[in-house]
Amino acid sequence: MPQRTDLIYEYDGSLEGMYSCIFESFEKKELPMEIRPEGISQTSLYPVKYISTDLIRAERVKTGIRRKISRSVQQLTELVYYTCHPEKEMLALRFVQLGMRCGAGVETMYADETVHALTRAVKHLTQESHQLKGFVRFSIREGIMTSVIEPKNFVLPLLEPHFCDRYAQETFLIYDKTHQSALFYRPGQSIIAPVPEYEQPEADDQEMKYRSLWKAFYQTIAISSRYNPRCRMSHMQKRYWSHLVEMDESIPTRWEAGQAKKKLCQSGMEDCNEKTT
Repeated sequence: MPQRTDLIYEYDGSLEGMYSCIFESFEKKELPMEIRPEGISQTSLYPVKYISTDLIRAERVKTGIRRKISRSVQQLTELVYYTCHPEKEMLALRFVQLGMRCGAGVETMYADETVHALTRAVKHLTQESHQLKGFVRFSIREGIMTSVIEPKNFVLPLLEPHFCDRYAQETFLIYDKTHQSALFYRPGQSIIAPVPEYEQPEADDQEMKYRSLWKAFYQTIAISSRYNPRCRMSHMQKRYWSHLVEMDESIPTRWEAGQAKKKLCQSGMEDCNEKTT
């Protein structure tokens, strides 16, 4: 049984780094107060212990969880790393410790505080990734399909198999503005990498035409008598709207552009008639 210490573990922020922290805790039989990524400027009176990422140790932890507990517990341990929970690393460590004592049934022990918090965090992650599978909007920029998202959780690893399979013959980029990372894909090859700064290239005339057509389609299939903004926000939260073409008020549809042109022509005729009279 690990003894609680006043140590704070610090690591490089990677998944393998988190597994290395779990290995260190088991090997030294110590339970840190906190596990945090490096680079976070936080004053503390407690000693900080830096845990170097060791790929061999990380693999031993993953293999050990699968063999001694279950594969699904190992998957949950990995998924919680991608969540936005502020104490995700400590949740993962406590979950593994509990699993080593209780076995495969640990994932159904919802009355336990650690299991409850971990499953809620993972559920929020999977729900957000599921929503974004329908809310991602691609644009053609310089011959490449590009999209920008702002999720709360780090969902790119969960979106990767879906979009790489769906657009297997395309080249695309999905940029996560929140975590400053991007999913790059070209046929047969994909990678998720940090991208500190990224700006979408300007949309050309053809791209704006397609956006206008998509917005017109969205408005055409809408049933005005069933308009329910509260219901829409419950299924499509407003935080997604800034990257949805159909919600961009600056993009006129062809019908709206035609009406504007018609009004302009009518106003011009009226001015002309006033001058002649």
